[in-house]
Amino acid sequence: MTDIIKNDYDPRDYQLVVEDIFLNFGGINALSGITTGVKKGEIFAVIGPNGAGKTCLLNCINRFYDPEKGRILFEGRDITKLKTHKIAQLGIARTFQNVELFGHMTVLDNIKLGRHVHLKSGFLSGGIYYGKTRREELGLRKEIEETIIDLLEIEHIRKQVVHTLPHGLQKRVELARALAMKPKILLLDEPATGMNLEETEDMARYILDINDEWGVTIILIEHDMGLVMDISDRICVLDFGRKIAEGKPDEIRHNPQVIQAYLGEQDLTYSRLGA
Repeated sequence: MTDIIKNDYDPRDYQLVVEDIFLNFGGINALSGITTGVKKGEIFAVIGPNGAGKTCLLNCINRFYDPEKGRILFEGRDITKLKTHKIAQLGIARTFQNVELFGHMTVLDNIKLGRHVHLKSGFLSGGIYYGKTRREELGLRKEIEETIIDLLEIEHIRKQVVHTLPHGLQKRVELARALAMKPKILLLDEPATGMNLEETEDMARYILDINDEWGVTIILIEHDMGLVMDISDRICVLDFGRKIAEGKPDEIRHNPQVIQAYLGEQDLTYSRLGA
């Protein structure tokens, strides 16, 4: 059975392949043999109730967690044992369910931190800020202001201290920091959580723009099923650490196993799953 599943996700056809991943915490199976694949340029959603293992899966992909078994391939390369900063250098960026920003720094400074894994200036030049370091810094700031800040419409807050901003804007800043890493794949853990309807619609638009205009592959965890069904190309459904379904939004919406496991007779279009 495992060999058949592996053949379904040929690394030549998929930018990211998760292959038979197991993860345990004190005897609790957080992930039990998860296998899936994400194609280059698609928006791939992972949904499920509380405890389904969605965030655990992202944590394995960007190496916050070490799976007990299985492997993860990125562009054909086994990245299962790489350090987290090496994953970032390869082009896998991340946002978090709970905002993880430096609250007493400005918006612009927080965003610039996202590029540190790619900076080439040495310790000496960085310490006294001259020559190559200064040129690199000015080039980075120009790029951020002309592309990322413009895309996410946060020009008006770029000099503000992050902790003074409302939650919705902080989520946008965290997304901007992830984009500063020049990602090939962007892992978004509940990007619209805590947002009102207008903010959620804006976030959906930003995600679509990042995917369409920048060509970034998106792996999305989100409890807002309206958002998921509207923007996803494919959806993977987890239940207690196991994959129970995968397919296009219409297939998932009408999948009897998904409906029975999560929502009874409710319509997936309007329901909200837990984290």
